[in-house]
Amino acid sequence: MAQVKVYGRRSAWAPRRAEVSDAIHGALVDAWGLPADKRFHRFLLLDDEDLVAPRSSDYLVVEVVCFTGRSAAAKRALLTAFFADVAPALGLAPDDLEVMILESPPEHWGIRGVSGDELTLGYRVDV
Repeated sequence: MAQVKVYGRRSAWAPRRAEVSDAIHGALVDAWGLPADKRFHRFLLLDDEDLVAPRSSDYLVVEVVCFTGRSAAAKRALLTAFFADVAPALGLAPDDLEVMILESPPEHWGIRGVSGDELTLGYRVDV
């Protein structure tokens, strides 16, 4: 299970939501084997004055919230995909993209009426 939160300036990213979502999802599918039809993205776009950072106006922060279980190599592969594929696709300099992988045990999630550790997924988390 993985969900994505995207933070950025509304003025820069609101018109490009679909492009950002496609690039991020492509990285998750390629690096972690998420199914192409499993996309959970939330855009938390901010007014320019509400995102204070010593970066350009295109600065983008991505949080990947997921079940624990992926190897260090899988996490590195995802981060590599963000900087090798997502950033160039969006025209971002490496300094203008930050990615965090936030993990929690499946039993901390409630999905489709059950605890995450009782959920049957159609893909592997232990990659």
